[in-house]
Amino acid sequence: MQLLEFQAKELFREYGINLLESISSTNIEDGRKHAKELGYPFVIKIQVPVGGRGKAGGIQKCQNDDEFELKYPQVMDLTIKGEKARAILLEKMADIKKELYLSLFLNRSKRCYTIIASAEGGVEIESVKNQIIKEVGLGHVSDELAKEVAKEMGLEGTTAEQFVDTLKKLSKLTIEKEAELVEINPLAIMQDDTIMALDGKFVTDDNSNFRHPELQKYQEKTEIEEQAEKSGFSLVELDGDIAVVGNGAGLVMSTLDMLSDNGGKPACFLDVGGGATTESVYEALTLISKLDRVKGILVNLYGGIVKTTVVAEAFLKAYEDNLIDLPVFSRLKGTESDKAKEMLQGSRTKIFDSVEDAINAAVMGVKK
Repeated sequence: MQLLEFQAKELFREYGINLLESISSTNIEDGRKHAKELGYPFVIKIQVPVGGRGKAGGIQKCQNDDEFELKYPQVMDLTIKGEKARAILLEKMADIKKELYLSLFLNRSKRCYTIIASAEGGVEIESVKNQIIKEVGLGHVSDELAKEVAKEMGLEGTTAEQFVDTLKKLSKLTIEKEAELVEINPLAIMQDDTIMALDGKFVTDDNSNFRHPELQKYQEKTEIEEQAEKSGFSLVELDGDIAVVGNGAGLVMSTLDMLSDNGGKPACFLDVGGGATTESVYEALTLISKLDRVKGILVNLYGGIVKTTVVAEAFLKAYEDNLIDLPVFSRLKGTESDKAKEMLQGSRTKIFDSVEDAINAAVMGVKK
């Protein structure tokens, strides 16, 4: 789960990291109120979970009411890298002397957290040659290590002290929230030598989210996705026209990739899980039926804990109740798969021996 900038800054503020005054909104009426509260000049910043906002016109300086009325709707209507605005952040203008880069990320290959810092900020870190990289381990960044990074960046005096403080607070946030990545780009040195986080990125480790109910408010889910969670399975809406159903996240993800590689467009990721029942699979089909853009269903199921006959029963019941009237392309293997295939003979479910054949048929069938 990747937080938006204003959400990441809420966490930064909670941990005492220096920030400029800012207010988020989702409509121009609230934006007008916030503009008066904040006072000009400020920056209008689109909130999307992708980079490149500045180059795309998603960050605009605003000096007065007339500029606000022109620029707020322009920024709100932008689509950047396929992402529409989730919100708008109004943030006070900054008087910047220099921009730095700072991040902590979970380095899975080395099984530790790693610091990346640079005296060049405000640009993509991949394009910066002079990176300072320090392995931290799984504990907090020590005072000694933070001072070492500040020295290598050429920081002195008050600026160095504030950098050390910021790095240690960022480390505390990263470890306590079990984040995969926390990034400040740019981390700005102001004209008075104080340090401010002008942007923020925070990516959670989904495997640890259950331990952090305080982060659940940031998780964006559609009504259908929320219903799926209550029913005990995982459903993520996508923008294609072929619903992908399977058991096990790895199997469903690989099926999505194979479908995309063959020219298909997934409409949803649906993992019925290891404890699926006829009732829960039927509920899953009920939710798929509410996705208007779905033109076909691709099923890739390997029966282990879940018997394939359970899935077959759910599909037959859905047909009987006229719940679904879509072509279904299915590959069933594992526990009771032969019986499941017999049950589905003569139904609208087409059975294939391999997932590749099922995918090809689904792509062709939807195109027709």
